[in-house]
Amino acid sequence: MSEKKIPLIWQIGIGFILGIVAGAVLGEKVQIVEPVGSIFLTLLKMIIVPLVFSSLVVGAASIGDPRDLGRIGLKTIAFYLVTTAVAITIGLLLGNFLQPGVGMAIGEGAAFSAPEAPSIKNVIMGLFPANPLKAAVDGNMLQIIVFALFLGVSAVLAGEKGKPFINFFDSLAETMYKLTGIVMKIAPYGVFALIAVTVSKYGMSVLAPFAKVILAVYVGCALQVLLVYSGLITVFVKKSPFWFLRGIREAGLTAFVTRSSSATLPVTMRNTQENLGVSEKVSSFVLPLGATINMDGTALYQGVCALFVAQAYGLSLGMGAQLSIVLTATLASIGTAGVPGAGLIMLTLVLTAVGLPLEGVALVAGIDAVLDMARTAVNVVGDSCVATVVASTEGEKL
Repeated sequence: MSEKKIPLIWQIGIGFILGIVAGAVLGEKVQIVEPVGSIFLTLLKMIIVPLVFSSLVVGAASIGDPRDLGRIGLKTIAFYLVTTAVAITIGLLLGNFLQPGVGMAIGEGAAFSAPEAPSIKNVIMGLFPANPLKAAVDGNMLQIIVFALFLGVSAVLAGEKGKPFINFFDSLAETMYKLTGIVMKIAPYGVFALIAVTVSKYGMSVLAPFAKVILAVYVGCALQVLLVYSGLITVFVKKSPFWFLRGIREAGLTAFVTRSSSATLPVTMRNTQENLGVSEKVSSFVLPLGATINMDGTALYQGVCALFVAQAYGLSLGMGAQLSIVLTATLASIGTAGVPGAGLIMLTLVLTAVGLPLEGVALVAGIDAVLDMARTAVNVVGDSCVATVVASTEGEKL
């Protein structure tokens, strides 16, 4: 009689809980396991570029007709922009309701050197790689996506001579898929190390004064998942939200701990294809694009934090200013890289758009790691939701 194997999601969950306990009990001593978490993150990053590139080439080739690719692309971007706008609106509503910054006279003495946020023009210009190899080395996901799409479509147009090219990338994509499975076997240990170090650095003494901000962001993220994503799954896919959440939970937890949409991408693709039944044709296009431009959790966080900063400084934001935040944060999310902490850079753009002091970012930076975990998990779940919805609208049986 063979022993029952503990499912990977439970192994990751156990590692997560033990990591919290270890970080709280051992404090700085737990830093000794930091290399384990770093190695896990490095392995995830190692497979991103070859996995995304090969999957996108095959995905674009399998779609075949460039008109189909255009249709799927338009649907994807439309859903991403709508869900992002809804997310930022939820963040503003919670910021107005909970008023996390009211009574917190913490504006004095804060200082922050704002990094330069990319303009919309630069984001658009940056889509096209002058040197595709440099884009791959730099990990520039938008340029990798664009080049892969051009290659996939061109391979189809090349006819018979393009088939060996497509077969090579199909083989590479399958190989990278298997490699993802191997890397995920060490996920419980990586999760343990990452969360233990995080807890040891950002303990209760840091979190307590900002409890309302954390509450607002976490409640907002929960509402985005339970109302918006669950609603889309129910309406378009005709499936239970529990079916969707159960299928994507492994990727959601990985995103929560790693705080990186890009690093979680291999897990997201695996969950979306295996558990939700989305074809490689759709997932290999929608998910990499989402990991780069779909930042619902980040947009929601920007709404909460903008109001927090305004309230902490005793400033008032009218309806016009809050609508400006919705527009700015929606567009800014396209330029937000899927790496830990990048949301802070975009927050400076949002604060500037409505005339709030940039020093306010220094107030949020202290708890950014805790907020980043929730917003990254929402980013990843949102990517998978849109991929599932798009697949359903394309007639796929899930």
